[in-house]
Amino acid sequence: MVVITLVLVFMTAMNEMIKIRLFYLYICNMKIEILFEDKYIIIVNKPNNVLIHNSYYARNIKDETLLDLLFTQFGIHFYPVHRLDRKTSGVLMLAKQKEDVAVFQELFTANQIQKTYLGIVRGFVDLAVFVNSPVKNPDTKVYKDAETFCEPVYTKLLDIPVIPYENSRYSLVKLTPSTGRMHQLRIHMNKISHPIVGDYKYGDRFHNRMFENEFDCENLFLHAHSLHFTQPITNQNIDLYASLPEDWEKVFKIFEWDFI
Repeated sequence: MVVITLVLVFMTAMNEMIKIRLFYLYICNMKIEILFEDKYIIIVNKPNNVLIHNSYYARNIKDETLLDLLFTQFGIHFYPVHRLDRKTSGVLMLAKQKEDVAVFQELFTANQIQKTYLGIVRGFVDLAVFVNSPVKNPDTKVYKDAETFCEPVYTKLLDIPVIPYENSRYSLVKLTPSTGRMHQLRIHMNKISHPIVGDYKYGDRFHNRMFENEFDCENLFLHAHSLHFTQPITNQNIDLYASLPEDWEKVFKIFEWDFI
């Protein structure tokens, strides 16, 4: 019995090592989708689980960053204008020159840019809701004002039990933040009892586990879907939409949702 247990533990460890190795090879060979490019900026569709750049908070993660991948792809350096969490996919703007970063950051500061996200969350979201709960800054520990507008798109009832219920309910929501605090959307959705599926920090572990076991989906279901703004240097109106990752398409098919 002890031998069997040790073999199972060894096989599990080997499987995890293989998964990590395959993910590493996937990251190293990844080509980043370009949504828009001009003389001053590039806008990309960031994949799940890719850091934008190395940081203190992710000091234990050794995978190639988005900046590394873009340098491999283009041979030049880019400079992020705003943030996306490592586990969040979707639209991200980068400047081609370091001195232009402040010009485009001012769009966010002055609320002259509209960013919308899609999220799959626990439970039925029946009505639009405005969330204005402050969010704590991880560095200063000071709470700062944060605002998110949440709109329901679809709902789905599944005959799959998730503790403590005999079935499970989910919603597709559109999220429009007017502030950009760290983890704001994840914190706000948890605040209104609709945590985002795949969120292992603020979410519901039972629903996360169900998505893993039933759908083979482990990623965070938060996607920066669109960006709308006027380019401040060229005055070009830009409306961009980032296509959804593969696991979203899988879930949409299972849930019979038709969004894009």
